[in-house]
Amino acid sequence: MADSTLLSTDVVAPRDRAPQWREWVSKHFGGLQSDLYGDSEFDGHMQASHAGDVILTRLEANRHRVLRTPSMARTSETAYLKIVAPWQGSATVQQQGREACARDGAWVIYDTTGSYEIANPERVDHLIVMVPKDGLAERNLRFDGVMARRLGTSGISRVALETMRNTYQELPNMSPAAAQGAGELIKQLVHLSLQELSGLETAVTQREALRDRIRSHVQKNLRDPALSVDAIARALNCSRRHLYNAFGGEGESIAAYIQRLRLQACIRDLQQAGPHARPITDIALSWGFGNPSHFSRVFRDHTGKSPSEFRGG
Repeated sequence: MADSTLLSTDVVAPRDRAPQWREWVSKHFGGLQSDLYGDSEFDGHMQASHAGDVILTRLEANRHRVLRTPSMARTSETAYLKIVAPWQGSATVQQQGREACARDGAWVIYDTTGSYEIANPERVDHLIVMVPKDGLAERNLRFDGVMARRLGTSGISRVALETMRNTYQELPNMSPAAAQGAGELIKQLVHLSLQELSGLETAVTQREALRDRIRSHVQKNLRDPALSVDAIARALNCSRRHLYNAFGGEGESIAAYIQRLRLQACIRDLQQAGPHARPITDIALSWGFGNPSHFSRVFRDHTGKSPSEFRGG
């Protein structure tokens, strides 16, 4: 039987759950910062098992975000490629200037040796798979351009998704030798999925390339209040229709994407407390919100609190 580790906030006093969860997440995943969107109540559960040197973790938790800074990436002991495959909820991964969102039926892969950010804006039930990077690098697989990509909807990446899920569920019934073999199969399927992704030049990858250009332009011009779909279309020399097609299936429009990034930036600034904390209106204006009333309304819709309530903690 494969070894298993269970961590649950059910055994922790309610007031201590959030800090305990942050500690568990940081330790289990090799160094991460996390926050809970300002929520005061939280519950979460993690159960991890090993298939050889592949780590599979089922994570069930209230909404939360995690961040790996460049300094955290440098101090990590083991290099992994990490996969998030939701059963419930969604996960949006940002890395290397790209962003990919996965829901049930898809997975996103990212590299723990670089910085990244993951948003889980609703309650989630995720399978998280950590594959040692060295084992894939030995197969001469290039990782440039294939991180923060959505896979699993068809082809070999769909086979990989079902194999990862089935392996996690059956690990309690496997011998150590069988578990190790299952881990090797997962590594092979992940390798084939990335190999297929990096070698394709189809309408899908062309659309992903345009989506990358859109995101890059938005991130560079996020503070500009004139940033809009029309402005992006002019800057990238393409039609509005092409922009909308590129974002098809992402679960949000380009305008919603811009607003979400602006709100995330404002949240980070509002979390900077102390005597030199900037006024709320200045923060909103600096991130492209031209109307303070509109900012307060969308901020409350996003966080459940007004900006001043959020800052007050």
